[in-house]
Amino acid sequence: MAQTFDICIRGGGIVGNALALLLARDRLKVALVPSRGPKPPATSDVRAYALNTASRRLLESLRSWPDAEHATAVRSMHVHGDQDGAVHFDAAAQGVEALAWIVDVPALEARLAEAVRYQPQVEQVDAPVPATLTAVCEGRASSTRNEFGVLFDTTPYGQHAIATRLQCERPHGEVARQWFLPDGILAFLPLGGPNGNSVAVVWSVSQEQAAPLMALPPEEFTAKLQMASQDALGRLELTADRASWPLQLAQADRWCGALPAIGKAPRSWVLAGDAAHNVHPLAGQGLNLGLADAQALAAVLHERGYWRSVADVRLLRRYERERKAALLPMALATDGLQQLFARHDAPLRALRNWGMKGFELSGPLKNFVARQAMGMD
Repeated sequence: MAQTFDICIRGGGIVGNALALLLARDRLKVALVPSRGPKPPATSDVRAYALNTASRRLLESLRSWPDAEHATAVRSMHVHGDQDGAVHFDAAAQGVEALAWIVDVPALEARLAEAVRYQPQVEQVDAPVPATLTAVCEGRASSTRNEFGVLFDTTPYGQHAIATRLQCERPHGEVARQWFLPDGILAFLPLGGPNGNSVAVVWSVSQEQAAPLMALPPEEFTAKLQMASQDALGRLELTADRASWPLQLAQADRWCGALPAIGKAPRSWVLAGDAAHNVHPLAGQGLNLGLADAQALAAVLHERGYWRSVADVRLLRRYERERKAALLPMALATDGLQQLFARHDAPLRALRNWGMKGFELSGPLKNFVARQAMGMD
């Protein structure tokens, strides 16, 4: 007799694997289809994510949080703008262990893959299989989203992110640093533990700048980074390849819907993670939003009445409403900051400088923003 599945998850990345493990807790039978396309080898993978407290708690509950050497705490964050405008966030001032953790993607993927491998309710399959619910976690270029006729409303920023790794002359001190520059947004994210002196780099630049920067010899590229970072960590050395991708603001018009029934059994689909939404990386919230999607979807299905199918579209629409409401302020904030710092006229630079100084002294507002970014109510 053919194996039957409650849920087929298309996309075995971080969000897809986390969702599979969450659903397996409720004894749902899950088919997991691996993500398609080549992945960078672990030795040259430059991806790193800033994960907040909510994401850490979720991954710890799934026994998938990486070892300490692959998850570096951010105790402080320094944001630099025009002239002397600056904002500082501090974990101690918030009464928390860390503002976020910078996590090596290969290490996180390995922990999730190991957890999936030992979960009997999850079966990894080579291709999509019939299931009561199809969850689409394929990322921003999802082919299944197109197959289901979903409109992905996309606004290109005209920018590319350049990511790499650096070894620095001075230790990072568990500080994440960000510079809003006339020609882009640069972030140095601490790696290697509390005494480390390596950083993950994410540099958002115009699409015209991206190709020339990618083509520069390593010494010239690091010289530009050293100048852009105002020599904050001293002499820099490139220790990894550079990767680049275009940046966009995007959201699916529908996050769920019905599929043709098999016999009398209803079927549905639902989106999560980058298949449902993209935001600018300047706040480092992309994966946090995706993991929150997985947690919210699993919670809605867990709380359903025993008579309800996981394909009940009313349940899935409840998830969609909840997540769209949670996404809206983050999408507006990141888009607004990107648009604000993309302007170069002098009056606006002065206004930005004044605004950053005011925000630094704002007290309750600054604390509220910090706790929202940490995923804390």
